Amino acid sequence: MQKNTFDKIAKIQGVFCLGNMMLYVCAVALCLTLSACYGSDRAMMNGGEVTGQRSAAFTEPVPFGMVEVKRGYLKVGLENNDTLWGMSTTTRDISVDGFWMDQTGVTNSMYRQFVEWVRDSIIRERLADPQYGGDETFKIEVDRYGEPVTPHLNWNKPIPWRKPTEDQERAIQSVYTKHPIDGTVMLDVKQLNYRYEVFDYEKAALRKYRLNPNERNLNTDFEVDPNEVVMISKDTAYIDENGEIVRQTIERPLSSLYDFLNTYIVPVYPDTTCWVNDFPNANNETYMKLYFSSATYNDYPVVGVTWEQAAAFCAWRTEYLLRGMGPQARYIQRYRLPTEIEWEYAARGKEGNPYPWTGEEGKSDKGCFFANFKPDNGNYTEDGNLITSRTGIYGANSNGLFDMAGNVAEWTSTVYTESGVAAMADLNPELKYNAAKEDPYILKRKSVRGGSWKDPISYIRSAWRTWEYQNQPRSFVGFRCVRSKAATTSSNTSNKK
Repeated sequence: MQKNTFDKIAKIQGVFCLGNMMLYVCAVALCLTLSACYGSDRAMMNGGEVTGQRSAAFTEPVPFGMVEVKRGYLKVGLENNDTLWGMSTTTRDISVDGFWMDQTGVTNSMYRQFVEWVRDSIIRERLADPQYGGDETFKIEVDRYGEPVTPHLNWNKPIPWRKPTEDQERAIQSVYTKHPIDGTVMLDVKQLNYRYEVFDYEKAALRKYRLNPNERNLNTDFEVDPNEVVMISKDTAYIDENGEIVRQTIERPLSSLYDFLNTYIVPVYPDTTCWVNDFPNANNETYMKLYFSSATYNDYPVVGVTWEQAAAFCAWRTEYLLRGMGPQARYIQRYRLPTEIEWEYAARGKEGNPYPWTGEEGKSDKGCFFANFKPDNGNYTEDGNLITSRTGIYGANSNGLFDMAGNVAEWTSTVYTESGVAAMADLNPELKYNAAKEDPYILKRKSVRGGSWKDPISYIRSAWRTWEYQNQPRSFVGFRCVRSKAATTSSNTSNKK
């Protein structure tokens, strides 16, 4: 096609003697000239000025069950030292970007959806297994054109709960077990494990971990050793031949982006025995048996969930969301636990109050309580509750958030240190540490905020800090999720707290 075009140009101009090579050069020059003209026309549309590339802005929809906490400033910590214990705490001025936050804590109903998703994924995997009949329609391995794809479960095909075949029945019943004493049929919780992977973008961004050695130092006078061995640690996990979860933090030479991919396997079922273990010599057997399994407690905050399980729920919630989204999914930030500072900032409300409400009294002039806590020594019931209460029955703070004081304390993503805010940055502060199995147990403490139904009013202040071990389930600790906003916009207004 190009040769014929070039010949025509040569005949018109009468330059037969130039030869094929000269004709090719002329043709290339002509193409470049035409291209330059077209570019010139485009530039003339803007008067030759750089005006920026315009595209449609992404408008993030409000996440279901969440409210927006707008960015702002607050003084973190207890301004008045605790006279009861003589504790001296540090205060600090800190700025926080806007984010989405669950309006209430994660409920039993919400968390049960996670548990049942894990259960159903195991059943679907087994329904496709030749040992259980091998129904290939439960697992997709080729596309509609017959081309191989990454194997994944078919969630559009329902599990035959009512009229299963013999093989299907075996697959379904394989995730259940019978209590050896009373014969109760129940989920085999040892099988309910959720495996997920998290790419550590922050670590991958650090210069010392760049795959290209020349990018590890910006000093051009510095001679880079291309053979330098950079060691990197990552978390991994697998299930051994005995069905036990093995977690490891390994260290190896940096070789690819996969070295920043951390793998976790977490048992997801709440530890319902926390109701007994947290309160020795108390008759809490009913809560142990019914609190999570009974529909009566659907709208109550989930408890007995470790920090590790709460983090796994956030990862699953992200996966669940992205499966239902189109191309816009690339803008959506992942669900996560709030940082300690985000939590306090949100709890204080727009006015920066010591409690989620105005004033320092736990009830109104008419005797109506503002939260579910322990009003008196040994008297749990004065506020109308014995243990937890249904979420959202007390008034919301000025950010539209419920139960930011009392009911259940809540996990944060922040590692707990006695130094508190003194060790944090003053812009979107966070202290993270993924403790390895071999680390001292003290390094596995995570900050817990908000106080609970068992705590007196001084312990449910927004600034009060405490902690629990990351693998410790409690009957008085739950959690809620946050999500960073896809974008923040500038403003000339102040949001000082």
